[in-house]
Amino acid sequence: MTIKTGDRIPEVSVNVVRNGKTETVSSSSLFKGRKVVLFAVPGAFTPTCSLKHLPSYIDSAEAFAKRGVDLLCLAVNDAFVMQAWAASEKAPASIAMLADGNGAFTRALGLELDASGFGMGLRAQRFALYADDGVIKVLHIEAPGEFKVSGADAMLAELT
Repeated sequence: MTIKTGDRIPEVSVNVVRNGKTETVSSSSLFKGRKVVLFAVPGAFTPTCSLKHLPSYIDSAEAFAKRGVDLLCLAVNDAFVMQAWAASEKAPASIAMLADGNGAFTRALGLELDASGFGMGLRAQRFALYADDGVIKVLHIEAPGEFKVSGADAMLAELT
């Protein structure tokens, strides 16, 4: 079942890449007592993800920080790929890269995408959510093949 506004972020372990190091943390520890925008991409290094989605948050990282909002980028990729992608895109340390290698967190959110037709297997749908203390306040899920509602500008507009 897909999460919705008002739901609490499910409890799942996920790998986080911060400052070149990987650690396993609980999803609740990433959201508890914090204001967070979590944005998900179908895959690191894929065209829209690398040309538009992640760059929109890199360019707006300071604007989120000024609002007291932390940024998390999620992909169903391993921690090594997420680390390499962050480095290649020069993502600031303020954007934590979540490696959901087996898709457990993505499935718990109910936002998985079967990309087998593209040779990619299970992936995350493209989405962004805003959560305050682990409760989802805003959820934007993209229609297949689109990039209209999950970018940084759309989420910043929700926070004003």
